[in-house]
Amino acid sequence: MIYQPGNLQRWKPPKCYVGAEWKDYFSAGVGQSRDSDTLERSNFACMLESLGGESETVIVVRESHSAVGWVEWIAIHETDAKALQAADKIKGALADYPVINESHWSELEWNEAADYWDSLSPRDKVRMAIDVRSRYHWLQKEPVWQYGRRSYSDLPDTTIGRALEESLRG
Repeated sequence: MIYQPGNLQRWKPPKCYVGAEWKDYFSAGVGQSRDSDTLERSNFACMLESLGGESETVIVVRESHSAVGWVEWIAIHETDAKALQAADKIKGALADYPVINESHWSELEWNEAADYWDSLSPRDKVRMAIDVRSRYHWLQKEPVWQYGRRSYSDLPDTTIGRALEESLRG
């Protein structure tokens, strides 16, 4: 017996589509592209992990796209009832709350913000701190040179430090 998911859609070719046909597959309901934010990338990775990764019946479909360069989506074959049930349950939960795994998402955000901050030159770090400081009139005399020598994990728990973290993660 074939499982009929309530929250997943069977693949249908989009308008002006040129590519492989996936008639026997359902979409897991999450995808990612070159322009995806951390939430989309986290949900994609967590959905794929929940399905046990790629297999003969769970496929990451990679396609080119004229607007965003490339897209990826998870295709589940109609005969894989276990994967369809798991994806259907997760997709249903996403209707109420848009995050599959908060810990994964938070870690991804932190790592990307840290990588970006740590890749900046000391001069660029100070410039960002100056920009943040300018938003708070009472901090105009606060020294910002120290930020040029700090790694992301060493940003102080100050108004400027918290604002830098927020701007890097947002």
